[in-house]
Amino acid sequence: MKFKRHIEIAKGRIDLAPLVDVVFLLIIFFMLTSTFVRQPGITVRLPKAVTSEVLDERNLVISITSGGEIFHNKELITLAELKSRLQDAARQDTPVLIKADQKSSLGRVVEVWDLCRSTGISQVNIATKP
Repeated sequence: MKFKRHIEIAKGRIDLAPLVDVVFLLIIFFMLTSTFVRQPGITVRLPKAVTSEVLDERNLVISITSGGEIFHNKELITLAELKSRLQDAARQDTPVLIKADQKSSLGRVVEVWDLCRSTGISQVNIATKP
């Protein structure tokens, strides 16, 4: 099967080769730049666990970074602020989910866990990767 190399227009010809080259370069450009776009948020690498369960979405999520910072809803908070938020969650009987980075200090995780227990929260969970 023979394809036409040129499309004829009223008084001239259009060569399709440069058009195909430009489209190909645009596709490559957008593919490469889309992979380098970083999503904003808190970077927490969860540890792996063999026996993990899926929880419902009504948890109070607390994130602990590898540096020991504590976040609630992407907002950096102190332990005093965390205690007041945990007291509100205890009144509403909301379970707590702790997302701790695998390189975070165990002491910091236990400190947050104890704070949850002292405020009266009965269900405290730790997030893991399956």
